[in-house]
Amino acid sequence: MKKYCLAAALSMACLAPTAQADTLLGLYLGVDGWQSDNSGSFAQDGNLQSFKFDDETFTSYYAALEHPVPLVPNLKLKYTELELNGDTTLDETFSFGGSDYVVGTQVGTVSDLSHIDYILYYEIFDNDLVSIDLGVNAKQFDGEIVVTGTSQDGGQNTTERVDFSGFVPLVYGRAEVGLPFTGLSVFFEGSLLAIDDSKIQDYQAGIAYALLDNLAIDMDIKAGYRSMTLELDDIDDIYTDLDASGPFAGIQIHF
Repeated sequence: MKKYCLAAALSMACLAPTAQADTLLGLYLGVDGWQSDNSGSFAQDGNLQSFKFDDETFTSYYAALEHPVPLVPNLKLKYTELELNGDTTLDETFSFGGSDYVVGTQVGTVSDLSHIDYILYYEIFDNDLVSIDLGVNAKQFDGEIVVTGTSQDGGQNTTERVDFSGFVPLVYGRAEVGLPFTGLSVFFEGSLLAIDDSKIQDYQAGIAYALLDNLAIDMDIKAGYRSMTLELDDIDDIYTDLDASGPFAGIQIHF
């Protein structure tokens, strides 16, 4: 959240070159571990089938690049692992990938909805106490869903694999408020879409603590809660109604 004006940084260049580099180009790198409780359903034809998904621990990585160039947005890239393992006992015929799975039998799935967020944002407000960012996010899915069970034609252990890909546009926002003289701050970050039958909510809120805070490098540890809702309507012929939520903890480095 630390920010210096360009003129001050240039005037101190001979004495503090690291401060100049931080002002001209700021790089943030972070990683989070997320303990997620998962639930929901998916389909290929809009007739959603519910599954009992296992709780999982996922990892997210991100990098953000900030600069002082007017009108040019800052850039953040974030990868979120989201591979869901689950099963269900069918109470009606479930069609997927060209196979019709038999009523009364157990069907398993591995649903990989891992994705990348491409975020462009502006710093609306930024000082040592308050930071507010607003922008847009393109969430890119390039995954696959695998279903295994007893089908009417293939018998036991019939496996169907369906790949899908696509971009979903969202509105992005982030706010952070520092607690003076404590090294602590509270933050909220989220992306949102609600268009027709599609809805995506991906947000996290928590608290961060500054382990290091100097001209060369800042290092924060953070913890909080992340929640994701993925109601996808015909993304490359895939429909979902999935929820993943739970606590997370991570570390962020700022050069």
